[in-house]
Amino acid sequence: MILGLKGIPSIKQGDDLGKLIFDTCKKQKIKLLDNDIIVIAHKIVSKSEGRVFDYSNIQPSPFAKRIAKKSKKEAPHVEAILSQTKSILRMEGHHLITETRHGFICANSGVDTSNLKDESTVCLLPKDPDHSAKTIKNKIQSLAGVEVAIIISDTFGRPWRIGQVNMAIGIAGMNPLLDYRGGKDMYNRKLRFTLIAIADELASAAELVMKKSDGIPVAILRGVQYMSGRGSVNDLIRPKEIDLFR
Repeated sequence: MILGLKGIPSIKQGDDLGKLIFDTCKKQKIKLLDNDIIVIAHKIVSKSEGRVFDYSNIQPSPFAKRIAKKSKKEAPHVEAILSQTKSILRMEGHHLITETRHGFICANSGVDTSNLKDESTVCLLPKDPDHSAKTIKNKIQSLAGVEVAIIISDTFGRPWRIGQVNMAIGIAGMNPLLDYRGGKDMYNRKLRFTLIAIADELASAAELVMKKSDGIPVAILRGVQYMSGRGSVNDLIRPKEIDLFR
């Protein structure tokens, strides 16, 4: 079951997302249960943490200006992207594929301009999405008295497929991977490679009800089997030494 949480107010810096989500559940008459998974769009997390900036006030570096000219982006916007970038992997036309300081491979280091009031405003990813997820989890559990898992999600493109999907960028209260290696398939053959990124699957499933135009930045997934624990989004990042495409 996937429940879209309606009625989340416009988020500003300093807002307590755990309490807002709990209060909104009560207003919507949703009783949180043990093992519910709460998927939260990163943008409201970033807003609550003050990660929204007016890039018109940013002084771009000469390097940012050169990239801006090639990519046809505004130079202050590029400077905001570079501030979150560990390395640039690809630059082709308007596309800038980077590795963020978190280790994510994505477009523009996750620096986003959608669903923001002013055209010159950019939203950065949370500094530590796992920590953000843990803070929200602890507050919800203290208020609701139940064990929940939290996934903070963002929209990513995929190198081999057309279209974007939501993926996990922050996790608390669950193992983001389901490891079937060593088990048997339906024909009793030993499984050798099956390692399922369940956190990404759940983030994508939640996106079905998290419509940006409808203002639904939170979804509750219920009835899903997962391994609870102290997982991290870092568990999902493929180490560079076994990445065949870098």
